[in-house]
Amino acid sequence: MKPTKNFELHIVRNHTGFTLLEVMVALSIIAIALTSVYKLHGQTIDMFNDIKFYTSAPLLAQSKMAEIETMDADDLSDNSGDFGDDFPGFNWQVTVNEVESELLDTYAENLKRIDLTVSLNDEQFTYHFRKYHLMTDVGE
Repeated sequence: MKPTKNFELHIVRNHTGFTLLEVMVALSIIAIALTSVYKLHGQTIDMFNDIKFYTSAPLLAQSKMAEIETMDADDLSDNSGDFGDDFPGFNWQVTVNEVESELLDTYAENLKRIDLTVSLNDEQFTYHFRKYHLMTDVGE
C-alpha cells in the first residue's frame, strides 16, 4: 500500500466589496448633500413667488389707479375686487378719504387721498400704494 498524500488547497479570496462602515459614511454624506439641495430648492421657490408678486403688484396697482383716476368724483368710493382670471389670487382694495388741511385752504376740498392695496393669496403678500388726487371738473 502506497502512502497517500493529502494536499490542502488554500484558496485566497480577494474581498473587493465595501464594509458596512464605508457604506454608512457614504450614505451620511449623500443625506447631508441632498438635504442641502432640498433646502436650497425650497428657498428658490419662495424667492420666485416673492419676485413674482413684487413685480406684478406695482403694475397692477398702476393699472387700477389709472382706472380710478378716470372716474368722476361722485363715483369715487371705497371698493374692492380681484384682477380676474389673468392674475388668479390677486385682489385689490381701495379706500378714499377727504384731505383736511388749513394750509391748502380751498384746494383741500377737492383733494382726495386714495389708498390702494394689492394682495395675493389672502394677504400672504401685500403691496400698498397711496396717491393724492386733485378732483377737477372737466369744464373748468
